[in-house]
Amino acid sequence: MLRKLLFISALCLMSAEVQAEEFPSLEVVWPQDGTVIELGDDPEMVIGVVVKSNFALLPAGQCGDNPRCGHVHMKIDPEGNDCDIPDRNYNSMNSDFGGDLLKARFGHCANPEGPHVIGVLLADDRHQPVLVDGKPVTALVTVETKVATTR
Repeated sequence: MLRKLLFISALCLMSAEVQAEEFPSLEVVWPQDGTVIELGDDPEMVIGVVVKSNFALLPAGQCGDNPRCGHVHMKIDPEGNDCDIPDRNYNSMNSDFGGDLLKARFGHCANPEGPHVIGVLLADDRHQPVLVDGKPVTALVTVETKVATTR
């Protein structure tokens, strides 16, 4: 009887752990919060941003019936619009290509040098935010950018 009780208790705990792991997650792996980044001399001043999610990250429109699939939208300084690419309300091409690598284009910012927040949002196949408890799944990191000096 005691063995049965322990077995059932263990199953309940494992079930709770599996359920906890099922919530969608998103994090910025690089750059880490507080990183100082030297921007290149290319016109868009691109840096790579690496994200991690427990969702499959595919190009928008490619998830089919997979409910644990989506893509990432990124916005530099998400509280404003100073860094948006013209005719877009975000600053990333990940929505088009999928995957865990995004291109942050600081060359579109009114002031590319200085403190910036990189914000990422997990979206479904229809570009709608993935929600947990009614809130979008997002991640933010603050970075300091410096313009490269020419030699």
